[in-house]
Amino acid sequence: MIFTDDTIAALGFVAALADTVPEASESGADELSTPEQLSAILDAWWYSGRRDGTAAEVAEVAAARDRLRVLWRLDRDDAVNEVNAILDEANALPRLVRHDDLDWHVHATSQDAPLASRILVEAAMAFVDVIRADGMDRLRVCQADDCAGIYADLSKNASRRYCSTRCGNRMAARAHRARVE
Repeated sequence: MIFTDDTIAALGFVAALADTVPEASESGADELSTPEQLSAILDAWWYSGRRDGTAAEVAEVAAARDRLRVLWRLDRDDAVNEVNAILDEANALPRLVRHDDLDWHVHATSQDAPLASRILVEAAMAFVDVIRADGMDRLRVCQADDCAGIYADLSKNASRRYCSTRCGNRMAARAHRARVE
């Protein structure tokens, strides 16, 4: 499945943000509960634009995270409805922009828009590409029985089953122990 670089980056960011919930995080805790945690994930993904650094912003982004976790699991037609709702709510207007070290790419909100709104709109724009390519089946939930992580399977043969090597190794070890016993 071939997507543009900005779509791949947006999907990766959505998965990383979505996996900050306790049932998917490495720590087992909500990893998006402080402005510092939010700043860390934004920095890790080179997320540009306005940041307020407030508890209210963290709460808005956490609500966006929850909405994106639901969107990730929708079938194609239902995803269209949700993507359109997100774009409508934000009065999104796609435009080409160049900033930082990035060449021309699409943004649909201004860099001054509230962070949660920008996150939702950038995710929605990535979902537009996924839906148009009929690739919703590539947006997956980890098959490890103790993980709710999500990921985009961009492998050539669409065979990825786990959100991380850690989950894959853990499940392989469990299967091996079950066979040996």
